[in-house]
Amino acid sequence: MEDKLYYIGHASLRITTREGKTIYVDPYAGSDSDYELSADLILVTHDHFDHNKINKIKNRAEGIRIITEKEALKNGIHQTFDFGFVKVKAVEAGYNKYHDETKCVGYILTLSSGITIYIPGDTTITPEMDSFAALNLDYAFFPMDGTYTMTPEVATAAAKKVGAKHNIPYHTDPNSDSLNHEIVERFTADNKLVLEKGEEISLTK
Repeated sequence: MEDKLYYIGHASLRITTREGKTIYVDPYAGSDSDYELSADLILVTHDHFDHNKINKIKNRAEGIRIITEKEALKNGIHQTFDFGFVKVKAVEAGYNKYHDETKCVGYILTLSSGITIYIPGDTTITPEMDSFAALNLDYAFFPMDGTYTMTPEVATAAAKKVGAKHNIPYHTDPNSDSLNHEIVERFTADNKLVLEKGEEISLTK
């Protein structure tokens, strides 16, 4: 089996690993069919309504783990979780007037295949991003609605800092699950990868 990533829309993602495990991140967008695969792990970056609709996920595997910002950031320390099929490292997020860095996290996922994915949640550039280039990340998402998160120009600067092999725009419109293509065009990072709502890709190193 392959590792796959399905873009549900807005900031909502579904990752299926080569072991057949399913990870949902920031459930909110999409319909019931987007959440039909049995969840082994649910990750939430912060408690805003457009990131934490956990109850949309009805099909849950026995032993499911749910990690929100409360578990991921304890006593000011970002936590790491190892589930075998994926290692989850919580990282800094926020740093704007709508998102307090003490109540928000991003995640770096390392799948058992070694594929790495940076999922920042709602953030602007963080101090920790300066260390990410050394990680040689495979995929990185960047929020860029320009009101609650970065502008696409700032997201382009963030992508340069992070240095991932593939830079993916998301969270481009707070009022829609779909991408705002005018904003996407202004995101000029190298190695830009545009995923439309409902699109699935196979993940590669």
